[in-house]
Amino acid sequence: MSKQDEINYILKGTANPVVKKGEFVFAAIGLDHGHIYGMANGLLEAGATLKWVYDPDSVKVQKFLEEYQAEGVRAADSEEQIFQDEEVKLVAAACITSERADLGVRVMKAGKDYFVAKAPFTTLEQLALIKQTIQETGRKYMVHYSERLQVESAVYAGALVKGGAIGKVIQVMGMGPHRLDAPSRPAWFFEKEKYGGILCDIGSHQIEQFLYYTGATDATITESKIGNYVHPEYPELDDFGDASLIGNNGATGYFRVDWFTPDGLSTWGDGRMFILGTDGYIELRKYVDVAKSDMSDNVYWVNKDGEHYINVQGKVGFPFFGQLILDCINRTENAMTQEHALKAAELCVKAQMLARKVV
Repeated sequence: MSKQDEINYILKGTANPVVKKGEFVFAAIGLDHGHIYGMANGLLEAGATLKWVYDPDSVKVQKFLEEYQAEGVRAADSEEQIFQDEEVKLVAAACITSERADLGVRVMKAGKDYFVAKAPFTTLEQLALIKQTIQETGRKYMVHYSERLQVESAVYAGALVKGGAIGKVIQVMGMGPHRLDAPSRPAWFFEKEKYGGILCDIGSHQIEQFLYYTGATDATITESKIGNYVHPEYPELDDFGDASLIGNNGATGYFRVDWFTPDGLSTWGDGRMFILGTDGYIELRKYVDVAKSDMSDNVYWVNKDGEHYINVQGKVGFPFFGQLILDCINRTENAMTQEHALKAAELCVKAQMLARKVV
């Protein structure tokens, strides 16, 4: 798939299995966003077995079957057929954003763990239901924050931070521009009740990374803004949003997200992140190094030892998926804690709710 097209861009890594074929079986339900392919690839590369796919849209199902023909995946007649299959341990989903919580509740009540595309819910009422169901069932409700989990430069930055390369992280600034390509988007993408708004949607990547790199377990939204600058034909679309926040450990954050990637850029978005520590700083040029290289995963950092640069494309991998599989098997929380997965999304919903509409 072309790097120009974010919604259908299929993220692929290298195989690093943590289980043998048949030891961890999963299914896919809900194919409304292309992230389902990145999610499936990550699980397959970690050794999981893909058994079923279900979506009411037969065209989407056929495309999925063709992509994973070599895996022997089969089309299920219904969700219930998947729920009743005791071999299936986890369901991966990328349905319409506002429908993800209800599907997750059904999955967990069927005794299976749930792995869902961001944003995992669109309202605080949905969050309350999710938490209640987790408590009742003991199942996992994990979230695919792909801009960290499937971006090798972001994974590498996490290792730098953990290793103390820049000291204590005190601020994170993120920029998450995306290419809109409106004709390729489904109708629900322009209905705020269904997609949640820009801060709830692509803002979720940014707040999750703020929490992860700073180590904060909660935060306060101090300001947020949204706007629709040049898309009057889509009155419910936010084409711009930003927010500032303060973590419960004193770290501060700012991020900007938008749908203004220019046609001349070689990829769907010039994602950048700046991580400031007490002993240095890191800059990530995630998807392109503008006017220098079209290679992704460029990491720059400066500390007491000097100025550093490394390109980590194809060198780091995506360890989250193997960790997730083992967490599901062992009932541990090494890939991501449940609290972190839900807190990031909760803060995004709050940022959207508090946002001042500037235009």
